[in-house]
Amino acid sequence: MNGLRSKKNYNFVYISGVECGMPQDKIVVVGARENNLKNVTVEIPRDKLVVITGLSGSGKSSLAFDTIYAEGQRRYVESLSAYARQFLGQMDKPDVDHIEGLSPAVSIDQKSASKNPRSTVGTVTEIYDYLRILYARAGVPYCPNGHGPIERQSTDQIVDVAKELPEGTRLQILAPVVRGRKGEYKSVLQEINKAGYVRVRVDGQMYEVTDDIPMDRYKQHTIEVIVDRLVVKEGIERRLTDSIEAALKMGKGLVTLSYDGASREGQGQDAPATHRLEADATGEVVDVLFSESYSCPECGFSMSDLEPRMFSFNSPYGACPECTGLGTKTEFDPDLICPDPNKPLRNGAILPFVYKSGEVKEWWPEMLDAVGRAVGFDASRPVKEIPEKGMNAVWYGLSEPITVHMRYGRGERKFNTRWEGVLASLKKRYEQTDSEWVKNDLQQYMSTKPCPVCQGRRLKPEVLAVKLAGRDISTVTNLSVEDCLAFFSGLAKKLTKRQLAIAERAVKEILERLRFLENVGLGYLTLDRNARTLAGGEAQRIRLATQIGSGLMGCLYILDEPSIGLHQRDNRKLIETLLRLRDLGNTVIVVEHDEETMLSADWLIELGPGAGEHGGKVVAEGTVEEFLRSGCETAQYLNGEKEIEVPLARRQPRTPSPV
Repeated sequence: MNGLRSKKNYNFVYISGVECGMPQDKIVVVGARENNLKNVTVEIPRDKLVVITGLSGSGKSSLAFDTIYAEGQRRYVESLSAYARQFLGQMDKPDVDHIEGLSPAVSIDQKSASKNPRSTVGTVTEIYDYLRILYARAGVPYCPNGHGPIERQSTDQIVDVAKELPEGTRLQILAPVVRGRKGEYKSVLQEINKAGYVRVRVDGQMYEVTDDIPMDRYKQHTIEVIVDRLVVKEGIERRLTDSIEAALKMGKGLVTLSYDGASREGQGQDAPATHRLEADATGEVVDVLFSESYSCPECGFSMSDLEPRMFSFNSPYGACPECTGLGTKTEFDPDLICPDPNKPLRNGAILPFVYKSGEVKEWWPEMLDAVGRAVGFDASRPVKEIPEKGMNAVWYGLSEPITVHMRYGRGERKFNTRWEGVLASLKKRYEQTDSEWVKNDLQQYMSTKPCPVCQGRRLKPEVLAVKLAGRDISTVTNLSVEDCLAFFSGLAKKLTKRQLAIAERAVKEILERLRFLENVGLGYLTLDRNARTLAGGEAQRIRLATQIGSGLMGCLYILDEPSIGLHQRDNRKLIETLLRLRDLGNTVIVVEHDEETMLSADWLIELGPGAGEHGGKVVAEGTVEEFLRSGCETAQYLNGEKEIEVPLARRQPRTPSPV
């Protein structure tokens, strides 16, 4: 047998210098004393579905998680290099004499739900990763201004847009060679210098190529080569064309036109809408990205090649800039700031302007009086009697200065100041204070609402304009798992041959994972459901579906009551999922009380006989048939020898049911 290996797990011993393999078909736990366990010794068959049952507090989790899983994790960590172990920390050995036949252990409990506000059902199950690839490779970009699908842009079209600039406009033609990548890029700068270019723009700052340009290798940088600088006038068409072609070649299909936005104020209405909007909004230097890839012929909107990161709400390239990809904004809420519209505006209606004693804070009544004089209402009137225009001025501020009359004893002082509004004043105070007490006090006036820009969809408008079979990625993630399964099952009929060839593998992976979720009874969840809102049982079953999707073999999976919160109708689906995980070649240990799960197990173990110090012993173990003949407490209930009788008289509720 020397030199031979089987795919099964073996313990290897040496006899007279010859290595002999003995198959290890069980996990042997000897002398487990963790928590309330009483020196437990037990043999658990490998590659089987094993259910550990018993009273609450009898030691089930102590055996499964605190002993078997903890030792499996500890041994795995110790097998890593010293460098890797320093990041994982030292794990204590559980109170057990020894355990044989352990595999790498994976715990799927109810406490492992993600608390990250950016995690969703789609990201946790990796379905969203495949969706991003699918939309980046097979999606069709549309103009966000409603002009239909957008196509690639030619050099002549870019030159025509540049020629529309008013005469005298200072124009720079830049080639983006690095966009949002980490590194120092010294070799890139050397290549730019060899190509004969003198100036570059790095992160918005101008440098000469020979300068010592500060770049942190661990931060993202954007490097653009200044290909040409010119003034728009008659007779520059040839130079403009050559420069744009050179920039497109260096920028691999991308070119940026940078011009003085103020100089475009006299441009006609026939200019591209996107350019006019940028210039009018800022009046400063405007950068417009053009691409040989995609551009709208109607309004001039253009975008770079589609990439998976553009569809990620965790990346600045795809996330909505207003909510940074969260889909919600926590802001000061006028309804919480002024809950009682019957109170006078200047005398206590604005709660943050009132002391705990009930007195209105100094200076604010005079400010509100000034706002009333400027808009035309009396601040001493109840809030409900003040017109909407007046309350908008109170909440959001005024563009013109207001005149405040401050009274000091017999004297009075007048001065002009800007009024930014109650909401802006509270936000400024919240952001600038270092006091946790002040922040906690102000948080009671804040509420979380969908982002007003993306309407809770988390992504930029141009990203949401990319569609597949008429649906954008946000619409797809808003579907339930069942509806999503139906959509992707019929997707092939709606795609072109080219799209189908590209999308086939990604769609296959998505369908597989959607079926896993449906099989564990989670067909009602939507893919954009926040992971923090999932119940413990839901989160556990999602992890279970993810593990099946990983296709690992030879592992030890330990689950904690996965049937919690699951309707009895879907219980069979869960059991079939556990059996499938076992059939892949894994050992599955389940802490469970469910009757159907116990009867479907290959091996049953009951701990007890009581809870706490009265438990911690193996009461019965064996196959289902052997277990039912053991006469233990659980076996008696499974056999029907004992049952919990329905009480003849039920207790009446103290308060009547509202239903």
